[in-house]
Amino acid sequence: MIDALFGSKTRVKLLHLFLNNPGQPFYVREITRKIGEQINSVRRELSNMIEVGIITSDSADNKLYYQINQRYEYYAPLKAIFSDNKTESRVISAADENVSDEYSSMLASIIGLRLAIFSGILVKGSTTPVDIILVGEMSPLKVKAFIKIVEKNEGREINYSVLSYDEFYYRLSVRDRFITEILNGKHSVIIDKDKILNKQ
Repeated sequence: MIDALFGSKTRVKLLHLFLNNPGQPFYVREITRKIGEQINSVRRELSNMIEVGIITSDSADNKLYYQINQRYEYYAPLKAIFSDNKTESRVISAADENVSDEYSSMLASIIGLRLAIFSGILVKGSTTPVDIILVGEMSPLKVKAFIKIVEKNEGREINYSVLSYDEFYYRLSVRDRFITEILNGKHSVIIDKDKILNKQ
């Protein structure tokens, strides 16, 4: 049934392989061995999937490696369809208001956090490469624990940046490209204890 829906048995096998191994790169011959399909049909489907944007490629050791693009717009629903572990197939998104509230209360409990901004895959319509900016003097262990929860909920890796208050304030004042790109794009301010963004 899924073969008919996705139009190609090879594509279905590739999606299954990549979506169950996020962050794991594979080269073509390795892929053909793992999914038991002809190299020409694998190459054709890989080319189609790169064009769509669901996988990315990178070369190393004179080999071209392919892996799932965890920032692909439909990554979460596809992972839910193809996941071997069906108990993890329900992916929660920060776009859900209740989840955003849950994240807010978690962030509020991190001592030293003064500003938290969500963007990227956590904000619908955002195209920035960074998902979370945390500003302040915080325990790295607390930050990692929070990011781990978000990654589990979102079903993918999260790109985040931690800045000291002074560094953020300086970057903001000189209109640093990194900060400006996020603030000019779609974003959500979760915490702003000093109302620093209101002063701009």
